[in-house]
Amino acid sequence: MLIMLGGIQIGVLAACVVLFVPMGMAGYHLSRNRMLFFGGALFITLAVGVHLTPYFPSVSDFVSSVKSVVVYDNREDSCINLVNEVVWDVKPRVISSKGDGTVDYDKIWDWSRNGKAKGCDFEKLGRGDVKDLLNGSWIVVAGDSQARLTVQSLLSLILDEKRMAMIMGDLYKKHSDYEIVVDEIGMKLDFVWAPYVVNLTSLMMGFKKNRTYPDVLVMGAGLWHMLHVNNASDYDVALENLRSSVVSLLPFSSELDMDGPVTGSVSVRSPHLFWLGMPILINGMLNTEEKREKMNDEMWHAYDSVLHNSRLLRRYGGPLLLLDIQSLSWNCGPRCTIDGMHYDGAVCEAAVHILLNALLIESHQKLGSL
Repeated sequence: MLIMLGGIQIGVLAACVVLFVPMGMAGYHLSRNRMLFFGGALFITLAVGVHLTPYFPSVSDFVSSVKSVVVYDNREDSCINLVNEVVWDVKPRVISSKGDGTVDYDKIWDWSRNGKAKGCDFEKLGRGDVKDLLNGSWIVVAGDSQARLTVQSLLSLILDEKRMAMIMGDLYKKHSDYEIVVDEIGMKLDFVWAPYVVNLTSLMMGFKKNRTYPDVLVMGAGLWHMLHVNNASDYDVALENLRSSVVSLLPFSSELDMDGPVTGSVSVRSPHLFWLGMPILINGMLNTEEKREKMNDEMWHAYDSVLHNSRLLRRYGGPLLLLDIQSLSWNCGPRCTIDGMHYDGAVCEAAVHILLNALLIESHQKLGSL
């Protein structure tokens, strides 16, 4: 590198001599004749270009080497912002043999292979990779039925079909918590039924009081509030309280605290934090009149706007990385839901793989190193 830079410096110095000495000597005479001046300048410029040509490859190599270092150093920031860039291919598969016109659909998704996301090497993880990544972890998923569906998708990547069939009854007990320990990888997963944001805030305060923190925390709430409270301003206040409680338990995130540095925090590793976004609601498919009336497009957008303005999400200066169920459900479309609110396994599967790829980036790991 030093030899290369020395050659460049010598070449530049020689070029300056070739360019400026003749120009300085002849400047007075040439300035009296513009045609002669520009002709002479063109001749000298071409001469300098020929003189520097041998050094151009070295300059290009130097710039490329610097660029590669910068891209590597910024991979986490750039790719973590692109991890939700998923595209869908939803197409008819088989017409029902019943003759009732029912059509099944293949719902195929993958990360965009165009633009910036192409260089991030996002991948769908196999069972072995998921087990290695989550080995020894404590995972907490808190929220409403959307969160419960996410738990099912995550566990289906870890457990075989026989064990999944055994746990489904307990997992889907109405409005209840659920916990499981996967002994072979030392992983514990807790699902906490928390349909309102205030429930999530209480959960955060419990972590802080007990001085115990999960390795991965996924949470989200909004649909129940929209249906039963139906007040975006109240939702705004609830999110602000939640944000304060999340920031207060982070051991080294004082830059996120609007009220100043966090004090009295314990010295522990910060958990990986995710927000499970609300799905797109298809009003005409909602299964009750109350839902169709209260969970209309205008109210949905009001709640979505409040979330974006709350500074809870990382893209807006907050601590939680969004799992963009809104985008996933919108692009999968009406063919991916039967009630306009709960989307089928493909959407939850995509959300879980987004989470896992984000964990890979944040933990500075690659699949081959797991």
